[in-house]
Amino acid sequence: MEGGHPSESRRVYRTARPCEGHRLHILLQGGGVSRDVCSGCIKCAAGTYSLGSGLRFDEWEKIPLGFSSLATSPNDSPNRQHASTCKSAKWVAQGSYLESNRDECTVSLIYTVHLKKPGSVSFDYQYVDNSIIFEFFIQNDQCQEMDVDSNKKWIKLTTHGEWGTHSVNLNSGTNILYWRTTGVTLGSKAVKPILLKNIQIEGVAYTSECFPCKPGTFSRTPGSSSCAPCPRDTYSGRGASSCTPCNTKTHYALEGSAMCKSKPPCSKKDYIQTYSTCDKDGKTRVVYKWLEPRICLEAAAGAVKLPPSGQLKPCPPCNPGFYNNHTATCSPCPPGTYSDGVKACQSCPAGTEPVLGFEYKWWNVLPANMKSSCFNVANNNCDGLNGWEVAGDHLQSGSGRSDNDNLILTLRVPGFKLPMSVQGTSGSEYGRITFEFETSCSADCEFYFMTDVKKRSTNVVESWDGRKTKQSYTYIMTENSSVAFTWAFQRTSRASDVRRYANDMVKIYSVSVTNAVCALKSKKAGSSCVSCPAGHYIDKKTNHCQKCPPNTVLSGDNIYGKETCQPCGPGSKSNKEHSVCFSDCLFKYTHHNQILQYDFSALTPAGSILNGPSFTAKGTKYYHLFNISLCGAEGHKAAVCRDNITDLPNEDVKGGQLGSSVEAFLCQSTIIPSDGRGLRTALSSQSISLADTFQGATVEKSLNGINARPELFPSPPKRIPDVHFFYRY
Repeated sequence: MEGGHPSESRRVYRTARPCEGHRLHILLQGGGVSRDVCSGCIKCAAGTYSLGSGLRFDEWEKIPLGFSSLATSPNDSPNRQHASTCKSAKWVAQGSYLESNRDECTVSLIYTVHLKKPGSVSFDYQYVDNSIIFEFFIQNDQCQEMDVDSNKKWIKLTTHGEWGTHSVNLNSGTNILYWRTTGVTLGSKAVKPILLKNIQIEGVAYTSECFPCKPGTFSRTPGSSSCAPCPRDTYSGRGASSCTPCNTKTHYALEGSAMCKSKPPCSKKDYIQTYSTCDKDGKTRVVYKWLEPRICLEAAAGAVKLPPSGQLKPCPPCNPGFYNNHTATCSPCPPGTYSDGVKACQSCPAGTEPVLGFEYKWWNVLPANMKSSCFNVANNNCDGLNGWEVAGDHLQSGSGRSDNDNLILTLRVPGFKLPMSVQGTSGSEYGRITFEFETSCSADCEFYFMTDVKKRSTNVVESWDGRKTKQSYTYIMTENSSVAFTWAFQRTSRASDVRRYANDMVKIYSVSVTNAVCALKSKKAGSSCVSCPAGHYIDKKTNHCQKCPPNTVLSGDNIYGKETCQPCGPGSKSNKEHSVCFSDCLFKYTHHNQILQYDFSALTPAGSILNGPSFTAKGTKYYHLFNISLCGAEGHKAAVCRDNITDLPNEDVKGGQLGSSVEAFLCQSTIIPSDGRGLRTALSSQSISLADTFQGATVEKSLNGINARPELFPSPPKRIPDVHFFYRY
């Protein structure tokens, strides 16, 4: 303030609304004993910014002033012996973001703010591991929790490698903000921590100062409400109004850098191997190219040279359903035709239709409905790089820029269409995706397979860590919707400036999706043809449709030949469409010339069994809830396990419970009781299927490679043998 005296009478004029990019300026003016105080907004100088009535936290070299981290131990352990293990648990600053703890301790990040008017809080986050429960809630100055909708309190999972944004309205007055994590680790698998950044709060008192731009950013003009990151190959210090260029002959800088780095000698990790596009003669060759942007020196001592291109060789065939027609590229077969990828497209015989779907097993170019990308939690470290590279007979993860880059591959399918032969059947399968892969890792690598149905949310379906031999995985689609299938590979979750695991990779050899609607130029193209009504096969001798024998099921889209009608297992029968085998809950067995009849009809409705309590290594109490429906219902899976916290939609339009669900013959949920963790209700999480496909019912103790453990199923009395139900998942 300029002039004035403590005893003088003053009138204060406030601005009617905050001025973004300005600071509040108060000036005492007038003469004599009484003076007025006029207020106004002054533009922040270049190199600084202001949010007006807002706060922004985007630097995490250390925990900012005003934030605190509070850890509590699981206090429902039988002996409370782990009470001291959480003293060191806390949120950790990692430069551009905050990282949560990786153990079972409950840790709260707390910030108290007083708002002059109703406002809001928003933040960016990564939440990919459902073995951590992540919640955000608000208390008033009486430590009473403010009413927040459940879909605002429980944070939704995010796609691996992508950031989500969460925002909540705030009341005027004191607001105590809590970001709370609770780990529930039931195995030895490493926990993926929650990441947090860009916390912004609106509604605070008008600012009387401008904030300098953080290193790596700048604001060129006065009156800025934000700072922009420096472009590649430039840098800036704190409070910069412009960015300084690097000497690109010897140095480089990534976007948003606070300094230039020396270019190292080029090494094998700085180039990739790919294949050239097939030429008009149907030839291709191995091609090597530098990763872009190029940050190494080829002329430096010890640097490697870019290998020469390989010799021309015949291009691999097209993938099934495509043809090249003596051109350099593969195109989808025209409507009503099919191809195995080697021969030209042929018309389907009369009375048949193409089998829709994708079958990728040759990787000369990335298919048009696939996208590859690279993502790093520290922002822009690998943006613009290919996350995956084609390699002829397989697709492999790319080099990235750092060992903790997330290498993303996405396949989008607009929908599914069942063949006419199975339309209208009672089966629940619309299509399936099968892929063959292997991982080669020397560190704590992780490989994820995820789905996003109707762009609702991305769910991790399965994950693998460490080295894995060549194997295949199948996922079944049970609803006809658009879906994005995503694979993500990360060499290690630990950030480092030094590359140690550049040679760790995952290879995908083949990807097939059945009944998929083609979004490419020629629709309804296929790799083979099908016909006949539901439950029928094509006789090889007559090419006429024949009904499958009783209690058999069609083995898939290929219905050519009687052998495609596979017999159901013992004690089971097929539905009328021959699409699924099931038990009708009745079982008959001849024993010593006596016919024993079993009636398991009471097992048709879904029943529940609660097992526990059990305790994790650090004392968190949990239960396992099993929902079971073993037979009947024409093979419909009546057991449902629901996850009520990790996949909350924005609203529940049907008025039912919130959350995602798993349907199976037998499923399991992990239940965390409300007592002992400060929870107001029991939480259901980590729901999984334990039984997807019925194999058969028999008095024997083994079926199709599945064995009943003798210690769990001892020999029964000789007069009435036990009946074993066998399932696969």
